[in-house]
Amino acid sequence: MRAWILDGSFGLEQLTLKARDRAEPGPGQVRLKMTAASLNFRDLLMVRGLYNPRQPLPLIPCSDGVGVVEAVGDGVDEGMLGQRVMPIFAQGWLAGAPTREKLMSTLGGPLDGTLAEEMVVSADGVVEVPEHLTDVEAATLPCAGVTAWNALAEQGGIRAGQTVLTLGTGGVSIFALQFGRLLGARVFITSSKEEKLARARALGAEECINYVENPKWGKVAAELAGDGVDLVVEVGGAGTLEQSVRAVKIGGRISLIGVLSGGVEAFNVIPVLMRNLRIQGVIVGHREMFEAMNRAIEFHGMRPVVDRVYGFEEVPAAFEDLGKGEHFGKLCIDLTQ
Repeated sequence: MRAWILDGSFGLEQLTLKARDRAEPGPGQVRLKMTAASLNFRDLLMVRGLYNPRQPLPLIPCSDGVGVVEAVGDGVDEGMLGQRVMPIFAQGWLAGAPTREKLMSTLGGPLDGTLAEEMVVSADGVVEVPEHLTDVEAATLPCAGVTAWNALAEQGGIRAGQTVLTLGTGGVSIFALQFGRLLGARVFITSSKEEKLARARALGAEECINYVENPKWGKVAAELAGDGVDLVVEVGGAGTLEQSVRAVKIGGRISLIGVLSGGVEAFNVIPVLMRNLRIQGVIVGHREMFEAMNRAIEFHGMRPVVDRVYGFEEVPAAFEDLGKGEHFGKLCIDLTQ
């Protein structure tokens, strides 16, 4: 079988398509014939050596994908054969609070990921694909989907009539828009591109803020909400956190997810204290959350937003486009092409 392998040193130029021996599933494991994958910003940071410079190499990148169970190991129900499944992000995190040990079982680093024609994972570390979704659509769910669901439905506790602000139009942010509407919330969104804001409005965004035209977009969002938004889905990081604090209501929550604008910057904590705000880091979620999210997706017939699909041999181009940040929703890989 073939796999995209990062070897020798970090950098996109070190990512090469190589042949590997087929692995057989051991006890409690399944082998998947992979059909689709999707890219996250974490994957790009991993390839560049910025996510974990001490990550052992070689490594098969990417944590999100879909495959068909083609072989099972001892102790695994043969009824799984032929099922379309998605590997969960943290293979050892099935339920409960995260621990250091559970978070050391993540795909795409430190464990080999989904950019391979086949992969072997734990039988407990997969969930079934919602029936109405294509493989490419489903490949967007394990990280971006679960992260947004965790931020809104699990930790965020968003209820109908509340207001959510999500930043930008990448994968997590568009899922946050979709889940926010599904939960009955008002959703505001930011972008620097009017055409992206128009697409977001068509998906149900109530207020669309151009952050280039409105550099104090946090104040704008707070005024549009009345007394501030209930939740900010913060994917920018240090560079946008000040405005997110301005956007949120007294006693509101900021779900800190990404570092697209950087991870280190001077920050005034006084407004956080004086306004009784909660800033909560969100690291994807466990299998039970994934299954709860899938039930909601199936019930409402929701479909993820896929911006562009690449063939298996176009992976480097997909990573380059991810780095440009011009996409709306998710960039995906069709491993069958």
